[in-house]
Amino acid sequence: MLPLYVTSGEPAGIGPDICLSLAARIDERPIVVLGDLNLLRSRAECLGISVELIEYSGQENSSPDGQLYVKHVALNQVVVPGELNPQNSAYVLEQLRRSAEYAMSGKSVGVATAPVQKSVINDAGIHFSGHTEYYQEFAGVERVVMMLATKTLRVALATTHLPLRAVPDAISKERLHQVIDILIQDLKSKFKKEHPHILVCGLNPHAGEDGYLGMEEIEVINPVLESYRAQGINMSLSLPADTLFTPENLKDADAVLAMYHDQGLPVLKSQGFGEAINITLGLPFIRTSVDHGTALSLAGTGLAKSSSLQVAVDLALELARH
Repeated sequence: MLPLYVTSGEPAGIGPDICLSLAARIDERPIVVLGDLNLLRSRAECLGISVELIEYSGQENSSPDGQLYVKHVALNQVVVPGELNPQNSAYVLEQLRRSAEYAMSGKSVGVATAPVQKSVINDAGIHFSGHTEYYQEFAGVERVVMMLATKTLRVALATTHLPLRAVPDAISKERLHQVIDILIQDLKSKFKKEHPHILVCGLNPHAGEDGYLGMEEIEVINPVLESYRAQGINMSLSLPADTLFTPENLKDADAVLAMYHDQGLPVLKSQGFGEAINITLGLPFIRTSVDHGTALSLAGTGLAKSSSLQVAVDLALELARH
C-alpha cells in the first residue's frame, strides 16, 4: 500500500521526539518519517528509547512494533536540542518539499506534519508563513482552508496567518465564497457530512450590532451567507463569536467558520489542546498536522506528548480509506 509520510519538522524542537513514538504503531499502510537518520538515532538514545530505524525503500506493509521507517533527509549542521539554527532551515523545507512532491506524484496518500519554527526559517532569509501556505503554493491551488478539529468541534478559518489589522481588508466576498465552497465540499467528501450544518462567526463584536460596531457583516459577510442559504445550505448568518461557542449552539453543528485565527482557535484549543489536529482543506492530497508548536524547551527531555501527532496520523489514515 502507498505510505503516509510524516515530516519530523524543526530538528531542535520536539518533532523528532514525537515522531519516534510512531514506532509503537502497527497500521494498515506504511508510516514513513521524513528526517535525518542520525538525528533520529541520537534523539532516541537521548530519550532512552529502543527503536530500530529502517530506511524506507518502498516497503508495502506497516513496520512491526519497535521499528520505524525513515526516508533520510540530510541535516546541514549538527543539532543541539532546544537551540535553533538557521543553517538547518533548508533541511526543514526539504521535508515539506518531498512530502508534497510524493503526494502530488501519487507516491503517497498524503502527509502528517510535526511542528516547524517559522521565525528561524525567516531568519535564514527564506520567506515562510506556514505549512498551510507552503502546500497551497506547491499544489498551485488558488485557495486552501485551515481547519482545526477535536473529537467534538471543527473550526475553519476565513483568514490564517495575518496581522490582526490586515484581517478586515482580507475578508472579501470572493474569499468567503472560495473558503465556504471548499469547506462544504470537504465536509461532504472527506467527513461524509451529506448536509453539513455550519455556524459562522461575525467579524466584529456582537456581529457588528446592526452596523453600530462595524459594517462588514452587513456589507460583505451576510450577503455571501444569504446566497448559500438560498441554495438550501444549512448555514447561519453572522453570529456573535462570544456566544456562538456554547454547547447549546454547537450540539448540531458540523463546523464553525471563524473570520480569523485567534477568534476560533483559542476556544478549540482550550477544549482539546494536545489532542486537536490541523487539517488543510482544498488540497489535492491529505494533509493533517499537530496543533502545537516546536516546544524547544522540551526537546530531548522525554516530557513531550505525542498525542496530537498520533491523532493527526489516525485522521490521515482514516481519510485515506475514503
